[in-house]
This record gives sequence, structure tokens and C-alpha cells, in this order.
Amino acid sequence: MNRTYQVTWNGSLSKPCTLETGVPQGSVLGPLLFPLYARSLGSVITSHGFSYHCYADDTQLFLSFPSSDNALIATCISECLADGSTWTTAHHLGLNLNKIELLLIPGKDCPHMDLLVTVENITVSPSPTARNLGVVLDNQLCCTANITAVARSCRFALYNICRIRPFLTREAASSPLVISRLDYCNSLLAGLPASAIKPLQRIQNAAAHLMFNLPKFSHVTPLFRDLHWLPVVARIKFKTMVLAYKAVDGTAPAYLQALVKPHTPARSLRSTASAGRLVPPSLRASKGRSTKSQLFSVLAPKWWTSSLPFSGPQSRSLSSEIDSRLTCSESTSTLHSHPPPSGHHCTLPLYISLAIVVLGSMNILTVPTV
Repeated sequence: MNRTYQVTWNGSLSKPCTLETGVPQGSVLGPLLFPLYARSLGSVITSHGFSYHCYADDTQLFLSFPSSDNALIATCISECLADGSTWTTAHHLGLNLNKIELLLIPGKDCPHMDLLVTVENITVSPSPTARNLGVVLDNQLCCTANITAVARSCRFALYNICRIRPFLTREAASSPLVISRLDYCNSLLAGLPASAIKPLQRIQNAAAHLMFNLPKFSHVTPLFRDLHWLPVVARIKFKTMVLAYKAVDGTAPAYLQALVKPHTPARSLRSTASAGRLVPPSLRASKGRSTKSQLFSVLAPKWWTSSLPFSGPQSRSLSSEIDSRLTCSESTSTLHSHPPPSGHHCTLPLYISLAIVVLGSMNILTVPTV
């Protein structure tokens, strides 16, 4: 690409030097070339028995282990991070060790574990929360920290809009920033009780009141009808059903398609004309049946199949399919959720823990900084 760079130091400018690696910041090819360049990092991670997810320059490592292997797992994580740091150095990248987060999700009835990881003289201890692509995960998977963070950011946005509301029309006072934040990754909240989602519903009510410039305790149902807004609980269900549709249609990622199974009857029945039904997994073998009520593999088939009969995704579009399935839910749903299920926390099997290591951003070291 014939790119050069120069360094300024104490008023002096160096000679142009040819830049043989890297891509310009903001380049259209950057999101494509960087994953290709960092592809070999996956073999380094899997060699230590870890699973991983990569998004741009953020990498997450996953490892499940028995609680009895505490010291062994700490050593394994340290070695994996050390090899990862060596790989980044060899590929003209730098691993920001100060951004490494360790999230330990204990299994059911798992004893307390003091897991300390050391890499390059830096000790990383488990934290109660870790941020993953804007979503705050906690070590109990109850999503309380994420709901609190979303509600706080939405209140700040509503406060700023409220200050200039007298100068705005109703269309200009619409709250796309607030609604987009409520909808971001909201399928993670599927299966939570109404008491947990109530702070988000209050935010949506406040956004509707602000748009119509009405008092705080005004009834919001007619406002939602005029705005064509679904309540937060219905929006969560809508997002889950969209993912279920994509999993059935084959357009969802492979890991989501593996969580749902189409219904295949043992013999030919008249009802087999309704294609696209999903089969929930059997929970009879598990003693803690209520602990799986938040799983996508359980909720998606349950919500998808419990709606009105349909002719399958092959013969209908996504919008018409989802609209028909939400028609019944929207007509019967109110601003209050269903009664909370017992044991709504999503826990791991007995004495099995999960360690999630969120690596910091990998910074390019090719160009020296002043």
C-alpha cells in the first residue's frame, strides 16, 4: 500500500520510514484483515484446553473444571495467557495486561475458590463482574449488574433530553438512544422474574411520559399503543423468538442452531403439515429442573411452539411470522410480567465451575508512539 510514517520528538521530525505491516485506522478492510491475521491465536488457546470467542481485538477464554482442581486450573490459565502474550509479541501486537478480567462462575453447592492467576508479574484475581461487548456479566448469572448499568445509562440520557424537552417536538423528543439500549442483548434477560426487569420497565415508562410531556403517574398503555411499543417483557420475548426463527431458518450462528431441534414425529400425522416446530430438551433427568428455565434451548422452543399454528418459516417471511406469533402475546400481555419462576438463577451442574478470561485489547506495536 506504499504507506510511510514519521516520528516527532522535541520538535524534530524523523525521516519517512516504510510501513510494511498493519492497515490504516478506520480502514474498511480492517475488520476483515485483523481476524485473518490473528487466526493462528486460536490454536494457541485450544492447545491448553480452552474454548474461545473473538470479536475484533477482544478475546474471551472459557474453561469448565471441577472445583477440586483449583491450583491446577490457575496454572493452566497462567500458562495460556503467557503463551498468548508471546504470540502477540511475535506478531507485532501487544496484550494489554491491565485489561484482563477473570470471572469465576461457581457451580451449584460449589465451595469457595480463591483462584489467583499470575502472568508477567501481574496477578489477576476473580472479579464479581466483567464487561463483555457492553454487557455486564456477574458471577451468579442473575443479570442484576447489567440491568443496573443499563438503567443508569438510560436515566442519564433521559435527563439530558428532559432539559431541552420544551424546545423539541414529540417526534424530536423520541428516545431512540433509550429504546436501543433497552433492546441491546435483551434476550439474555429471558426467563427473569418481573421484579428483576421492573427497573427497565420504569425506564420505558419514563421515556413514553417524556415524549408526550405527561406527568410521571400517567397511564402508559395508551401511550405505548400510539407509539407501537411493546413492553419490556414482550420485547425480550420478541428478540428470543427472532433468534429462534433464524435458528430454524439456518441463518443464525452455528452455536445457536445447535441449541434448537426441529420437531420430527415418529410417524406420519395430519399435524405434520405445520413445519418448523421446535422440541425443547428433556429436563426429567436433571434434579434441578427449575435451574434451566433461563436456557435458550428451553425458552425458545417453549415460546415458539406455544403460539398459534403456522405454516413454517419456509413459506412465510420473518416479519409476518413473528407478527403473527406476537399478536396473541401483545393482546393478552400487560405491563406486568408473569409470576416469577422458582429458582430463576442459571447455575452450573454440581461442583462444576466455569472460568471466563476476558483479554484486553491487542494494540499494534508497529508504529512507535511519542
